[in-house]
Amino acid sequence: MRARNLLPAALAAALLTLTGCGSDEVAASADGTRASTPKASSPADLRDSGSGSPGAEVPEALHFTATTVDGKPFDAKDLAGKPTVLWFWAPWCPTCKGQAAETAEVAADYEGKANVVGVAGLDKNSAMRDFVADTGTASFPHLSDEKGEVWKRFEVTQQSHYVILDKNGETVYEGVLPGGEGLADKVAAVTG
Repeated sequence: MRARNLLPAALAAALLTLTGCGSDEVAASADGTRASTPKASSPADLRDSGSGSPGAEVPEALHFTATTVDGKPFDAKDLAGKPTVLWFWAPWCPTCKGQAAETAEVAADYEGKANVVGVAGLDKNSAMRDFVADTGTASFPHLSDEKGEVWKRFEVTQQSHYVILDKNGETVYEGVLPGGEGLADKVAAVTG
């Protein structure tokens, strides 16, 4: 029984140890791409947010649910059929704050063509809500991932990290984009 309790604590400690604000390292490969998609967990209660393409096949990468920073249910299956940007950030991270304006601009420019979702972690929900308000990024959804479940699912080990999925749910980019520079070009390439 004791080993079962230690495993989640060890995983959380490893995640916190590996996170580095503003690091330019890419965990997957030198060019920032990753060939595989994250392992799926069984989908939970499914809710419709309407941001994906109706009738689109749901790839394994989008079989997860969460809660937004404003307490609303979120089901990633609703992102299916469109390219998706997952922006992993922490509210106390200055690099993340530096990415906010570009990420919000990309979300506005590609509204209806691509999904942009913030995945907040490494702090409490109240700090996450403050970050969204302070950075003017409320125009797109932000998940409150206090337990790090979405971060673990996508094998993210540091904040200020982007994961870009094509319309089929395949990871086409994973890495850090200081100031969000290059995000628009990467999204343009998958919305083509």
